[in-house]
Amino acid sequence: MADSVPAGSARSQEHRRQRIAEHVVRHGTVTVTWLAETMGVSVMTVHRDLEALARRGVLRRFRGGVSALPTSVFESNLDYRLGVHVAEKEAVAREAAHLVEPGMSLMLDDSTSVLALAPLLRDKAPLTVLTNARRVLDAFAGCEEIRLIALGGEYSRTHDSFLGVPCVEAIEAVAVDLVLVSTSAMNARMTFHQEQDVVLVKRAMLASGARSALLMDHSKVARTALHRLCPVAGFDHVVVDDRVPGELVGELREHTEVRVAQVRG
Repeated sequence: MADSVPAGSARSQEHRRQRIAEHVVRHGTVTVTWLAETMGVSVMTVHRDLEALARRGVLRRFRGGVSALPTSVFESNLDYRLGVHVAEKEAVAREAAHLVEPGMSLMLDDSTSVLALAPLLRDKAPLTVLTNARRVLDAFAGCEEIRLIALGGEYSRTHDSFLGVPCVEAIEAVAVDLVLVSTSAMNARMTFHQEQDVVLVKRAMLASGARSALLMDHSKVARTALHRLCPVAGFDHVVVDDRVPGELVGELREHTEVRVAQVRG
């Protein structure tokens, strides 16, 4: 369907790009031709839109198409990750919540797995929560019994969080009882992420905690990515869902304590 306002106007352009992003996030991968037909514009217009969206980190271009799916060197946009493996992330979050006790200080990263955990922590108050994730801040903003500390830095639209040197320095200035993080890939011995800026922030977080927990749904296991984050043995706890193969769970347990969450439904 074509836009109801002229294709060249700024309002139409931004509306169309938002629709394109929503289609890619929904379908994972689409072709340029399909987008042009769906949007009711030329292929060249779609190419310009995709170039702008790629610069924002919303999606990844390839010859003839566009994708929101992750690769070993490209992490998906947050909006895409929020819509996939939801039941598994919720199960992992429920299990991870058992690690938290009232009165603790926690550091939470900007992962969607940890974002699934955030609402469950309201029942654990009082808590002190430190995070670089804007949506985690939103989750606790109205909770009087949770002391909330924002870890600032350079804003990343891809992750809807704060990264960079200022964030790392803020993390290095504190020490917490428990750090809860996720990452994009893991095998039986090592964890990984595609982006070095994210790796540096997560490493700083892990170093700041007396204990650490890794939250991983089954889609992230038996995979690698460009940058090594931390050995599995570096985590005190690993929480996975029950769709992770039993053989891999056994291998993980050779390095650390592993909790297996039951997925409902």
